[in-house]
Amino acid sequence: MQKEFNRSLKEFNTFGIDVKAKEYISVSTADQLIKVLDTHRPEEIFLLGGGSNMLLTNDVYKTVVHLNLKGKKVVERNDNKVIIECLAGENWHEFVLWSIDHDYGGLENLSLIPGNVGTSPIQNIGAYGVELKDVFHACEAVEIASGEIRKFSKEECEFDYRHSIFKSDLKGKFIITKVFFRLTEKNHVLNTSYGVIEDTLTKKGVVNPTIKDVSNAVIQIRQSKLPDPKHLGNSGSFFKNPVIPKETFEQLKKKHPQMPMYAVSKTMVKVPAGWLVDQCGLKGFRDGEAGVHKHQALVLVNYGNATGEDVLSLAKMVQQTVMDKFEISLEAEVNIIA
Repeated sequence: MQKEFNRSLKEFNTFGIDVKAKEYISVSTADQLIKVLDTHRPEEIFLLGGGSNMLLTNDVYKTVVHLNLKGKKVVERNDNKVIIECLAGENWHEFVLWSIDHDYGGLENLSLIPGNVGTSPIQNIGAYGVELKDVFHACEAVEIASGEIRKFSKEECEFDYRHSIFKSDLKGKFIITKVFFRLTEKNHVLNTSYGVIEDTLTKKGVVNPTIKDVSNAVIQIRQSKLPDPKHLGNSGSFFKNPVIPKETFEQLKKKHPQMPMYAVSKTMVKVPAGWLVDQCGLKGFRDGEAGVHKHQALVLVNYGNATGEDVLSLAKMVQQTVMDKFEISLEAEVNIIA
């Protein structure tokens, strides 16, 4: 267990915001985590994983507990299925590549998503037709108040679009320490339903794709649209795609005939947030050191020296502009840490 004081968190958040932690503790086992919880009240702790889904707007005056639990292994095999146990501190994309190298199928569409494994169930991360819930088996988490370890089934996690019980009823009450994934060992069922994947595979001349081919296609697509946080600070998609009543969409369609949508249910549709921002003329907009990415309007970026407040101010301006033009409220997908 590593402890430091007045530690900069710039390298631990993908936006690259330079704020400091009053006290920083890195834990590498569940036992170390439980010891920290034994000596700190819940309100004194700020949890830090991969730092990919948050915007830090101030110095952190709580004790920052950095989850550095590492390790992954096969724990069960059954017919064509394999259960993989992966600890929370593992980098998500590296875990995806590891699974592909071992010919375990199911994660390939989720390649190159930033962050760590431990936070993936909280957000129910998803991309290109696949969500975490599609490959999720279970997870273990430490209850902050008691220090006890509890295992959650898929049903208990109450997954929904970019949502889980850890963002609602159990928000701030548990720390996920390991995640179990249910993957295929053979006869992989590929999901290339997103036309952009099929187009990319076709251009590569791939007729009978493997999970590796799909992963490579997704990586190529994401790299062409999304900036690498190592070179340009960002947290991926800053806003959720809004879900609105179908009737509202039909009314908007009259004013904006090109407005795209994806059916969510018989009465609700999802409108791409990036399209809304782009239609407001904000793609590539820059305000000082913060801006909207020039290739993807859904991504806000730090050009080098932006503060968290700079990015937050930009986000609010984008939300207001979309509201003024479409009367649609954009909700931040990124966690704003005030």
